[in-house]
Amino acid sequence: MKNTFAKTVRGAGAFLYRARGWLAATAVSLWAMLSTATASASGSIGSSKLATGTENLVKDVTSWLLVIAPLVTVVAVIYYLIRKTVSDEIDHKKWNSRISTAIICCIGVVAAALIINLIVGYYQ
Repeated sequence: MKNTFAKTVRGAGAFLYRARGWLAATAVSLWAMLSTATASASGSIGSSKLATGTENLVKDVTSWLLVIAPLVTVVAVIYYLIRKTVSDEIDHKKWNSRISTAIICCIGVVAAALIINLIVGYYQ
């Protein structure tokens, strides 16, 4: 029991060690956005420039994701199919795995973009 707990703690520590750069960049960007936010004279944060700008940014990014993700997936699958045709029989399983991973990732990105658009749509 102690051994598995120690492995879990070490694994979490290793993950945080690898992700420290991303966490620091996220913390700094959040601090910068929140420290420079100015609300309008009405006192409502929903009508501030930060809120409306962020809402528009999320809409634009998700709409681009709905276009770019399938295009990148098609290009990647075509590349993987070409590499699969010139590879030997041992590598066919690897290329099939990469093709299925690309398709699953595309479905995940499109689903996430649609869910984010749905959530942002409720705030209008």
